[in-house]
Amino acid sequence: MNRRALLSGGLRGLGLLGIGTATGALATRDKRDDEVWQIDPDACIQCGLCATECVLEISAVKTVHSHGMCGYCELCTGYFEPDPVNLDEGAENQLCPTGAIERTYIEHPYYEYRIKPDLCVGCGKCVKGCNMFGNGSLYLQVNHDRCVDCNRCAIATACPAEAFRLVPRSEPYLLRGKEEA
Repeated sequence: MNRRALLSGGLRGLGLLGIGTATGALATRDKRDDEVWQIDPDACIQCGLCATECVLEISAVKTVHSHGMCGYCELCTGYFEPDPVNLDEGAENQLCPTGAIERTYIEHPYYEYRIKPDLCVGCGKCVKGCNMFGNGSLYLQVNHDRCVDCNRCAIATACPAEAFRLVPRSEPYLLRGKEEA
């Protein structure tokens, strides 16, 4: 084999490798276009990293409230500090640092709690309180209207519980307590 044949064969091999790599990348991208990042609420440990690790200034992760599970408690531990100095309804006992939870009186002793997504930063403090002493009706989810759909989600990379998963774009939300099909 002479030098020219060796170089010619090597260049052909590199060309084929490049074409194969590009084809593989496109196939992976096509598959990835059908998926979005989401948090498994049963795996989430409310570590607070969703609020700080998102590439957006204000995280795409928001608290959602499953009203069907909620007990409409007077002293909701997702709204109030779970272990305050005085167990009362004082403003100093409110848990959310941004005031993203709206509390509305229904009738004694029931209150309705609604999340204001524009104020929620995804810190998970309310979720942690609700899971500790409540029924888990508050949980974190990726808001796909805000998410920029990173190829590798920065929060998923930092998540110590590995609670982030790629799910089908056609079914982008994972609900608390639902088993996978």
